[in-house]
Amino acid sequence: MTAKIPLLVLSLQTDEHLALLAQHFDVTYAPDRAARDAAVATHGARYRAVLTNGSTGFSAAEIDVMPQLELICALGAGYENIALDAARLRGIALGNGAGTNDDCVADHAFGLLIAAVRGIVRLDRQCRDGVWRDVIPFPPNVSGRKLGIVGLGTIGQKIAKRASGFDMTIGYHNRRPREGVAHRYFDSLLALAEWADFLVIATPGGAGTRHLVNREILDALGPQGVLVNIARGSVVDTDALAAALREGRLGGAGLDVYESEPMRPEPLIGLDNVVLTPHMAGWSPEAVTASVQRFLDNAAGHFAGRGVVSPI
Repeated sequence: MTAKIPLLVLSLQTDEHLALLAQHFDVTYAPDRAARDAAVATHGARYRAVLTNGSTGFSAAEIDVMPQLELICALGAGYENIALDAARLRGIALGNGAGTNDDCVADHAFGLLIAAVRGIVRLDRQCRDGVWRDVIPFPPNVSGRKLGIVGLGTIGQKIAKRASGFDMTIGYHNRRPREGVAHRYFDSLLALAEWADFLVIATPGGAGTRHLVNREILDALGPQGVLVNIARGSVVDTDALAAALREGRLGGAGLDVYESEPMRPEPLIGLDNVVLTPHMAGWSPEAVTASVQRFLDNAAGHFAGRGVVSPI
């Protein structure tokens, strides 16, 4: 009987998915820092594959103590905290789960947008407190407004598709225009924020986009504007966002990600014009199952010599 390939799993998994992985691999499950450090220090020399995600990442120092490592995969699309250069220097194959949770993230982004624009969480609380509509200001429409998308990748395009169903005019900002896209392109984020009613962040994280959304961008979006972030918390300056919401320079926000993860974003707690969810946009039974299956497909391709299905 062929021995199973040793796999170090760093991303959070359900019992069902751990059992599925264990059918194919000799699994070490280390979802917290203590278990991870112990696994790397004690058994690093034996692992041939690592499964992580963009937030959890995998460092160059960890790669250095794994002489047999030949595959690192991110469970989702993001990979900003994986030491790609160190992996490539070693010839380690890199794969991700691009496309496996796009619909789930886009659904959640639009849910946050509607909740923030229409004030649904605040209205729910007022209703429970016995407040009737006669004393509540009218919340604005979502339909027919101008939506700016920062990062028109696969998730950004899914968000745009949903927005089109709400008769929204769509603009976007990327490093360069996308071919075959009819939406209006803005070569600067500031110009997009000045034009848009609502701004959705769907760009990758990492050093290159840290605090891309700062006070200047928030002020350009304005007191009726709404910001939604389903990308990475690092893209938005939390203190600047809290000040803009508190001072009425921004109308509202919906965040699934924030800089302090997994701790709650303290500057935003207590503000009733922000909707917060705990980095759940990419999580659904369907999305997570598809992500795990993508890892299995990536690993099968690599170890059979065909290459990963979705390379980084």
